[in-house]
Amino acid sequence: MRRKLVIGNWKMNGNRAANSTLLSGILAGLNDFGADCAVCVPAPYLAQCESQLQGSAVAWGAQDLSVHASGAYTGEVAAAMLVDFGCRYVLCGHSERRAYHYESNELVAQKARAALAAGLTPVVCVGETLDQREAGETAAVIGAQLQAVLDVLENSELIKIVVAYEPVWAIGTGKTATPQIAQEAHALLRAQLAAKDAVAAASMQILYGGSMKPENAKELMVQPDIDGGLIGGAALKAADFLGIIQAV
Repeated sequence: MRRKLVIGNWKMNGNRAANSTLLSGILAGLNDFGADCAVCVPAPYLAQCESQLQGSAVAWGAQDLSVHASGAYTGEVAAAMLVDFGCRYVLCGHSERRAYHYESNELVAQKARAALAAGLTPVVCVGETLDQREAGETAAVIGAQLQAVLDVLENSELIKIVVAYEPVWAIGTGKTATPQIAQEAHALLRAQLAAKDAVAAASMQILYGGSMKPENAKELMVQPDIDGGLIGGAALKAADFLGIIQAV
């Protein structure tokens, strides 16, 4: 069985005092629920996570990275810098990066490659907007987003990535895809992965990232192709984050 993975995406939230309280609450309530967990935090707080989480069962990571290793790229953060702070994960192609920073499928693919080259686990995010869903374009959109990454990976690298399906229409809107809708999308993604390498696809984690909460986590997690969650708002409250982990 694939081990479940729950990743909290703090987005652009937090301060040192609030972060300390949140991380302490997660550590205090964390038991062996049979899931791996991590938090992806704003870059200024990576040192705080390293200090507070080192040696614990909670991994940490970043929300973005540069395709460049170093150089005159003001404002960018290189993969090696993330490694320097003990990161394990990095998000690649979150819907907000695609929408607000115009990240193309090809750029996301290059970011995933940069992460892998540094020994990080890229969490490759894919998902469709409400207009795309209503136009019946879900399969084409998420298929193209994932294929761009698959095109630059060797088969042996597949098992080193995590995929996250985040229906854009269900992020921060209070709407959640039904378990059946989410499962259909996850099954499409796993079939696409299997077309490249069936063995690797069977072992890969595909997370659901559309407003998962303690109240709906269990019914989502029991779906055969949903291997955990990429959690937004609920990751900012220790009780909610732990409730989702416990739902495993």
